[in-house]
Amino acid sequence: MEKNFVDYVKICCRSGAGGPGYVHFHRDKKTAKGGPDGGDGGRGGHIIVRGNKQLWTLLHLKYRKHILAEAGEKGGNALCTGADGKDEILEVPIGTIARDFESNKFLFEIGEDGQEVILARGGRGGKGNAFFKTSTLQTPRHAQPGGEGVEEWKILELKLMADVGLVGFPNAGKSTLLSVVSAAKPEIADYPFTTLVPNLGMVNYRDDKSFVMADIPGIIEDAHKGKGLGLRFLRHIERNSILLFMIAADAKSIKEEYRILKNELRQHNPELLDKRRVIAITKCDMLDDVLIKEMKKEVPNDKNPGNTKVPVVFISSVSGFNIQKLKDVLWKELNE
Repeated sequence: MEKNFVDYVKICCRSGAGGPGYVHFHRDKKTAKGGPDGGDGGRGGHIIVRGNKQLWTLLHLKYRKHILAEAGEKGGNALCTGADGKDEILEVPIGTIARDFESNKFLFEIGEDGQEVILARGGRGGKGNAFFKTSTLQTPRHAQPGGEGVEEWKILELKLMADVGLVGFPNAGKSTLLSVVSAAKPEIADYPFTTLVPNLGMVNYRDDKSFVMADIPGIIEDAHKGKGLGLRFLRHIERNSILLFMIAADAKSIKEEYRILKNELRQHNPELLDKRRVIAITKCDMLDDVLIKEMKKEVPNDKNPGNTKVPVVFISSVSGFNIQKLKDVLWKELNE
């Protein structure tokens, strides 16, 4: 997946120019000097972005740097309108947002399957000489040229859509948890930054219910300054309903790691802290009941929006300890 997952592309969009109007006067065997009948030109092709729920990456656009739409055709005689230029349609995953490269201005977001939005509008077709006929100007000998297309650089960014987002330091056990509770197969190893791209997994719950969990690369202190993998992938949890903070039981200080993670999220986007949070203390297969009881005193005493206490669950993905309890807590938080 690491080679195939692309969540950011920059493309040059050039829409089609409009076709020119046509100058023509009606002639047939019975009409030597007929009136103007030049048709309008066709509009230039648009560049359109369309949502496709079957896609999960922007890989197919990574090597298409220039997107060119066709120009409209010129008008014809007998008031015939020229053919419109063929639209260029870019299919993207649900959750893709478009920005202007020069100003970084947000343009639109694709939120559902089949949704279509024009990214670059084609030029209008020019008017033929028949359009300019008036009572005082009955033989206009001019037509309007077609409008020019636009050429602009655009950015397409993918934000994954999930119910629960996993947040934690490298090697906190995020990918291991995702592999245990879902059918996802993220790369797992005992070194930091094993996960280099986000992973999604469908978590089965009781009575055929389910929710989606997103695993992103680990965050370290000063990630907002570009350390580690930086905060590039944090946009993937901006749409999550719940943030699951995962802290390893062998961490030097659980409270300190939780504080650092919250601060990094605040530096990236303060609105992330308005989401409901759950804390999971991982790798508890190394602990006995006495140690767990002692560690509960070190757990952060934080409040969720609504002034409710942030739930804390001690888990082990390897042994399965409290995994069902974690699912119950997450489901409860999702439905509050």
